[in-house]
Parts: sequence; C-alpha cells; structure tokens
Amino acid sequence: MSAPARFYQVIDTTWPAAEYSESGPFTLRRGAGGGQRVSAASLRGETFAETDIDAAEGAMRTMGQPLLFMVRAGDDALDAALAARGYFIKDPVTLFTAPVADLAHFDPQGLAVIDAPEPLAVMAEIWAQGGIGAVRLDVMRRAPDPKACFLGRTDDQPAGVAYIGIDDNIAMLHALEILPQMRRKGLAAQMIGAGASWAARHGADTFTLVVTQANDAACALYRKLGMREADRYHYRKKEPT
Repeated sequence: MSAPARFYQVIDTTWPAAEYSESGPFTLRRGAGGGQRVSAASLRGETFAETDIDAAEGAMRTMGQPLLFMVRAGDDALDAALAARGYFIKDPVTLFTAPVADLAHFDPQGLAVIDAPEPLAVMAEIWAQGGIGAVRLDVMRRAPDPKACFLGRTDDQPAGVAYIGIDDNIAMLHALEILPQMRRKGLAAQMIGAGASWAARHGADTFTLVVTQANDAACALYRKLGMREADRYHYRKKEPT
C-alpha cells in the first residue's frame, strides 16, 4: 500500500463513517451528519465508467446524502468526469505528517493538558463554539481504541481541545480547536506536542492531520513545527436540482 493510501486508511479508522458500502469501484460512506470526511464517496483504483458514477449518485440519494466525492491525487479522470457533470470543487485539503518524536518535544514539562477516553462536558462546550457539535462527537465515540480527547489550559482556564486516534503505528489529529480569545499563546503547538507524546506511549511513530488549504494560520503552524505535506485532495459536490 502506498504511503498516501495508508494515510487515507488511517482517516477511515480514526474518523469513521457511520456505515461503509460499495457501489462498483466506489466506496460510499454514510456520514450521519458527521461532515464531509465521513460522507464522501471515494474511488478504489483508477478505472470507472460513467454508469458507475450514476450508480454511486443513486446510492447517495437513497442514503439521503448530498452528492459528494473525495478526489485524491491521481484521480484526474474522475475529477474531469465530475466537473463535466456540474460538480464544483469544495474545500481543497492538505495532509501533513511528521515523525512522532519530532513533535513530542513541543510538549513542555508540566503542561496542563488532560486526556480522556470520552469527551468531557467542558470539551464539548469548546468544540461547540468552533462548530463541532454532537454528531461529530459521535464520530469520535465510534472510533476504535486507542484514542483520546485532550483539554488544554491557558492562564488556568480551559482553552483548547483536540481528538487523536491511532491506527497501528500512525496517530491522526482531528478537531483541534482553540478558543478565539486564547489563540496566539502557543497552546496549539503545545497540544500537538502533548498528543505526540501520548501517541508515542501508545506505540505510534508517525503523526498526521488534515487541514483545509484555506486555513492559512493552521498550515503555517504545521509547517513551522516541521510537518511536511504528504498528499492533497479535494471534494467535488453537486447541488441538488
């Protein structure tokens, strides 16, 4: 399995859809309101026919979901076929990665970060302020162990949250959210460090995350921490007619 393909497997493990099914060469995901990552169809391999897209669209409609495809590197033919059908590009994403050991040193001694197997009420409140509601917390709950929810504090106040899951040797960060008034104080980097330290204790040697390319501040932070770009993808969505 190629490195990018392995990372997409980690996404499905650590941020799982409510249900997976297959329609020809496409993997379909029922998101149950959990966002694009758990709702988009993706192509397995490289070969497909226009009738395969028709069938995938029909299955998504049956599930009551929007017509949404994840288009990965190498999916050029699919990208062109969807564009011809009126699908528009939505949320280009970059996948970043780094060795766990390179990030763990950003975890300073004594940082007030706690981890919990289940989102605590205070965590849910911070996530809600960032638009991450109950259905996305359900995504975290249905992910397999090992996983953890993290609460970071600044100035003796709850200030940030994050969720991390592990698939074999790869840890993936999701839903990092810092309260607006607590940003630019270094907490995001410290929480990534704390997450990397936790990942190392649970046998992971690689740390990954995905972020929209439009999030300039986050992309700049991850590059500053020494993370490298491993792959890119985007979504294609078609509005209902």
